[in-house]
Amino acid sequence: MSVDPTGADLKRYLADDQGGRVVMLNLLKFTATGRPTYEEYAREIQPYLDKVGAAVVYLGDTSTALVAPDGFDWDAVLLVEYPSRAAFSAMVADPDYQGITRLRTESLSDAVLQATTPWTR
Repeated sequence: MSVDPTGADLKRYLADDQGGRVVMLNLLKFTATGRPTYEEYAREIQPYLDKVGAAVVYLGDTSTALVAPDGFDWDAVLLVEYPSRAAFSAMVADPDYQGITRLRTESLSDAVLQATTPWTR
């Protein structure tokens, strides 16, 4: 399973745009030595988030799963709010940002990256 979105994924993501802000849900499973590398990525991404008006809502370790399918054992969860889907797309298209994506890719063995929209706007 890939941990990075493809061009087709991003095209579908933009086509599903209902307007307004979007919170990206990240479920993260680190490689054996991936956490320090992901922590570096988390530090390096901040200027790119600032550039598009995005903000980290929450970053933390997962803990006891009360209800989950077998094998549903993520290491961390990250929520990032973007002002729009276009803002997220602009960030990932930025050539300088693309220079740090290897940190994310190298650090993860598995991931979920899913757009969410608030119930109220």
